Parts: sequence; structure tokens; C-alpha cells
Amino acid sequence: MRTTLTLDPDVLALVQKAMRERGLSFKRAVNEAIRNGLAPTRPTLFRTPSYRMGFNPTIPIDKALRLAAELEDEELLRKLSTRK
Repeated sequence: MRTTLTLDPDVLALVQKAMRERGLSFKRAVNEAIRNGLAPTRPTLFRTPSYRMGFNPTIPIDKALRLAAELEDEELLRKLSTRK
């Protein structure tokens, strides 16, 4: 089908870039861009890898936030004491 298409300058630049990089004709570059933009896409499955961290009974896991706060406080006190 023939039609008249008015492209914005930034879109034209993208089409021309695709033409140069892939060696495509104007018609093919526009068709591929429209096809890729309008075709339904399958969501990609995202997985986060998990790792065993071991178990150390000396660290109270259920009190992790308190432990982190105490360590942060100690570090701040150390930094403040070295400023004097």
C-alpha cells in the first residue's frame, strides 16, 4: 500500500541511522520500525539468582536492622573522633 508519511526530524534521523547501520532501504527501515514497535511482545522472564550465604549462629539474623544500626553508629563515632 502506498501512502504519504510525514516524519518528525528526530524520527527521520533514527530511520536514516538504521538505514546506514543495517544497510536497509528507506522502505524496509520504516516497515521494520513500525513492525517492531507495534508487534505484541512477550514479557521476558526475569529471574534473580539466589545464593546460599551459610549460617553463622553468632549473628542474630532476626535483629539484622539493629545490628546494622549499631555498626553504622560505631563507624560514625570513629569518623567523628578522628576529626579532632
